[in-house]
Amino acid sequence: MRFIFKTDYAQDIRLAQHGGQVFWYGLLVLMLLAAPWLVPEYWLAQLTFVLIYSIVGLGLMLLAGFTGQFSMGHAAFLGVGAYAQGVLTNLGLPFPLAMVCAALLAAAVGVVVGLPALRVKGIYLGIATLAFGFIVEEVFARWESLTGGNAGMHVKSPAIFGWKIDSSEGFYFICLVTVVLVTFGVLNLLRSSTGRAFVAIRDSEISAQSMGIHLARYKTLAFALSAALAGLGGALYAHKLRFLSPDQFSIIQSIDLLLLVVIGGLGSVHGAFLGAMFLIAMPQLISMTKDYLPDSIGQAPGLQAVVYGAVLIAFVLFEPLGLYGRWLKVRTWLQLFPFYRKGMFKRQKTFQKSDRLK
Repeated sequence: MRFIFKTDYAQDIRLAQHGGQVFWYGLLVLMLLAAPWLVPEYWLAQLTFVLIYSIVGLGLMLLAGFTGQFSMGHAAFLGVGAYAQGVLTNLGLPFPLAMVCAALLAAAVGVVVGLPALRVKGIYLGIATLAFGFIVEEVFARWESLTGGNAGMHVKSPAIFGWKIDSSEGFYFICLVTVVLVTFGVLNLLRSSTGRAFVAIRDSEISAQSMGIHLARYKTLAFALSAALAGLGGALYAHKLRFLSPDQFSIIQSIDLLLLVVIGGLGSVHGAFLGAMFLIAMPQLISMTKDYLPDSIGQAPGLQAVVYGAVLIAFVLFEPLGLYGRWLKVRTWLQLFPFYRKGMFKRQKTFQKSDRLK
């Protein structure tokens, strides 16, 4: 078992805590770089979707997992970024500049949503964001001159400085580079005073306010950053699908994104990636097992929704820390084996007294 004796603050906020992390993450990056030559084109496309959803998941994780703000309309920000990217790209704007504009527009919309949401919290904040999602979806359907309405809109292939990227391998590397940059940005944000303020607000708003943290400012900033990352993921999503329609950004998509962070593990960067892998892999597993089920079950139209709901209930009841929390427990068990203590991972109810009296 590895013990790290920390002697200064710089060591505490270091990205890589020890050489083992550098080795394993370096090996993971090498495998991702070699993926176009190791996996078939279909699975490369699925891996590209994992990377895109990871960016959106990091944004929602920043809002829900680290700031404690509940959002059920996050697909609206994804749609704003996707439609902004499609419109700007079709107008001839360069691909990188269009991505930046899509992220900034989504961030501006996030501020517009975040300011009125400051007066509500919990389930009421979820209802407010849910209503916002319905409004944005209706705007996409009605603004036919810009979005094409329900007929949809085609998106051109990305082009960087005159170089048109038509291959799936080229677009995969664009998504991979974007994910690496976004991940480093989120990790550095969480190490800063802003990230620590987010976590303080999540743990106890009363305690955070008593420490001098401006709740309205940091909540609005969390909404803006989360929306910007969702818009960035939406920009890549638009080029991957090549066709956009309003029903792609419905409440079902918002629930899928919420499912991503809950099952992946709230409050962890790893959880965004694990949740994205689950979100992409689960439909594939369901389709592969349909042939082995009775026709009354395998051909049922709501099978995927039932499976998703059952998995979510199971995680909420038995593993609220998600897939990453389960991995941490397995890793600790293996490190301590055979000297682990029975009941080590038994859940305990702990809460702030100030929160209990609210």
